[in-house]
Amino acid sequence: MAASAQWQPKEDGFTEICGLLEQQISHYSSSADKSQIWQQLQHYSQFPDFNNYLAFILARAENKSVEVRQAAGLLLKNNLRTAYKSMVPAYQQYIKSELLPCLGAADKHIRSTVGTIISVVVQLGGISGWPELLQSLVSCLDSNDLNHMEGAMDALSKICEDIPQVLDSDVPGLAERPINVFLPRLFQFFQSPHSTLRKLSLGSVNQYIMLMPAALYMSMDQYLQGLFVLANDTTSEVRKLPHLRNVIEYMLQVNKDTDDEVALEACEFWSAYCDAQLSPENLREFLPRLIPILLSNMVYADDDESLIDAEEDESVPDRDQDIKPRFHSSRLHGSDNAEDDDDDIVNVWNLRKCSAAALDVLSNVFGDEILPALMPLFQTNLSASSDEAWKEREAAVLALGAVAEGCISGLYPHLTEIIAFLIPLLDDKFPLIRSISCWTISRFSKFIVQGVGHQQGYEQFDRVLMGLLRRILDTNKRVQEAACSAFATLEEEAAEELAPRLEIILKHLMCAFGKYQRRNLRIVYDAIGTLADAVGGELNQPAYLEILMPPLIAKWQQLLNADKDLFPLLECFTSISQALGSGFSSFAEPVFQRCISIIQTQQLAKVDPVSAGVQYDKEFIVCSLDLLSGLAEGLGSGIESLVSKSNLIDLLLQSCTDDASDVRQSAFALLGDLARVCPVHLRPRLSEFLDAAATQLNTPKLKETVSVANNACWAIGELAVKVHQEISPVVITVISRLVPILHVEGLNKSLIENSAITLGRLAWVCPELVSPHMEHFMQAWCTALSMIRDDIEKEDAFRGLCAMVRANPSGALSSIVSMCQAIASWHEIKSEELHNEVCQVLHGYKQMLVNGAWDQCMSALDPSSCVWIDFVDQFVIVE
Repeated sequence: MAASAQWQPKEDGFTEICGLLEQQISHYSSSADKSQIWQQLQHYSQFPDFNNYLAFILARAENKSVEVRQAAGLLLKNNLRTAYKSMVPAYQQYIKSELLPCLGAADKHIRSTVGTIISVVVQLGGISGWPELLQSLVSCLDSNDLNHMEGAMDALSKICEDIPQVLDSDVPGLAERPINVFLPRLFQFFQSPHSTLRKLSLGSVNQYIMLMPAALYMSMDQYLQGLFVLANDTTSEVRKLPHLRNVIEYMLQVNKDTDDEVALEACEFWSAYCDAQLSPENLREFLPRLIPILLSNMVYADDDESLIDAEEDESVPDRDQDIKPRFHSSRLHGSDNAEDDDDDIVNVWNLRKCSAAALDVLSNVFGDEILPALMPLFQTNLSASSDEAWKEREAAVLALGAVAEGCISGLYPHLTEIIAFLIPLLDDKFPLIRSISCWTISRFSKFIVQGVGHQQGYEQFDRVLMGLLRRILDTNKRVQEAACSAFATLEEEAAEELAPRLEIILKHLMCAFGKYQRRNLRIVYDAIGTLADAVGGELNQPAYLEILMPPLIAKWQQLLNADKDLFPLLECFTSISQALGSGFSSFAEPVFQRCISIIQTQQLAKVDPVSAGVQYDKEFIVCSLDLLSGLAEGLGSGIESLVSKSNLIDLLLQSCTDDASDVRQSAFALLGDLARVCPVHLRPRLSEFLDAAATQLNTPKLKETVSVANNACWAIGELAVKVHQEISPVVITVISRLVPILHVEGLNKSLIENSAITLGRLAWVCPELVSPHMEHFMQAWCTALSMIRDDIEKEDAFRGLCAMVRANPSGALSSIVSMCQAIASWHEIKSEELHNEVCQVLHGYKQMLVNGAWDQCMSALDPSSCVWIDFVDQFVIVE
């Protein structure tokens, strides 16, 4: 076994070593035999090239069993730990050259053993001593051969586990650290269809969590996204990796970093974790450590720009850059999904706001479980009464608001005391405490209003209301903003409960209207509009209108048609016109005419801004169309005389074909509103309006313009019930576009409901045209009808159902069960006429379906539907 430059095993040495290894792993060898064999192998270890034989057997002895080859590999690994550094370089190189081709070995046990040995060699000789290794690993990882990918990944994972730091070190001759090369490939394997690769890649990356190399830090978002997906992996071996504990531990540490940007990155983890709907169990034990960190980070930093802004007096005019861009939401029929932005308590996303958001999310996941960790800190911060500790007190109030919804069951028994504590803070000497107290109180609005039924609850509601009104007239801009927003939230919850206090509310709001600068003035408009929506017709009293309307009309006259400050005023007037109804008639004509003028000017500006004298801005058209819709809804048929003296119909048709989707959305909303109250003026252009509306239902981008399609669909239905047979030329076209909508999964709920209602209305006015096709849509249509709440529109749709069944009874036979379920979805059919029609339909089918067929249909219904059908069936039909 002498050394040579080109080492080759000798046959007798190869045979003897293989024989010893076979005896060692044999189940038939006694302990004494194995001890003797082991001593013999140790004797051979004294020969310089013995480890070469072991490497040869592992890599090339394919005529031997896998167990023998693996035993050679494990013995080689143990020998290298003590002998590698003293080996001649030629033998070191021989062993390394034999290992690399085995990364792609067919047998996984051989690959695994090779991976272990490679990790040992790297520990002893470093990466720089084996430059071929990195290239071989990369080549195998990038191949499409599963054996090569798994072998390289197994070796890499063992290096990451045993000596992770070597991959995050500079290597002579390499342009970048090895971790920078491997990390993107590891992330890619997170999505591998092979669970072994997912498990090994995730385990490898997780070894670096506490080390946090720059490459991983820069890729943290990508890592977390992959991590959250793998936490719900289909393979339990991937799911049960102890990765999350390390990640959570690391995030806890980094969340306390003195660099706010670093801490912010870590803080975003908590919301992301909860949003990914991962198991709360992994996080629960860390809550007592996490909650104090979040509360500490909610304290204003000394350089927070909000501290500077908070000192700004109301007399300082707003600069243009102070005013955030506003975006008007086009009118949408049938939607109850309004945007809720009352939580925008800090304009700039920073560590403070991120910490509050995390606490909010955690409270919604863990509920009252977080209160034992939070409340002692809350009480400690509030008990610090010195002026120097105002930031800690402010953070405590913010924390209380953040958990107001998630922990409400634990806080509710103490709600009276909590609100009683917060009300004096509305008058605190520090403006940011006053502003955060407004917001926190607004978070409890729903529960404050629930208590007005008893004397103590009403008195507290009144104290909150008056406290917020005082703060609306605060001299500090930040407090004004918070108070107005909080009051708007209270208005939405309180609704008619505000009626007894309308006069004082209006006086405060209009006083604010007169003193606010431009930015906060928009919030006053919103508060006025929300008040109008909340109290409705209660607002229509001369004393109230005398307070409300003159300042608004003065501002209306002051602003130019091209002034963007007109937008919130248009929105405000929309709510007021709807609330006042006919009471708005004395203000209607100038408002109507100005809307027409704005639309006309903007449509001209779109093609010729020089002649129009203004730059085109579609928002003016959208806001004006929505205000006209509000007028139509409020004035009812009273708007007819205004429409007759204008060119609104021409402008509306042009808007219905506009290339901007939000313009079309508002245009079709107005079309539907006008169809309800003055269809006579639409008749001359009826076919053009119907064609434009039908076009919106047949677009390849339906999901992107679903709100336009929703309003167009609703408008067609409103026109149908007014013009009856005049709609017949487009009925088949519209039906052909509505039916596919009913069959699309995951489509907007409002569009499906409006499609079902409009289809029913078309069937009601033109049953002879619709009924021949009913078997193609009856089941999906009835399913959609069963989801609609009881109202006049649902009644129209069921009149269509009854009309179709009379015209073509056999068309619904295959959908009897779905039809009965739709009928059973009614809580109460209030129209006696419709009730009788539905009874006739049920009796007709009961007589048609003989020999047990009717009973078979009934057996397919759920019990509650059966009871309802039996109840209706027993009614005597009034002919």
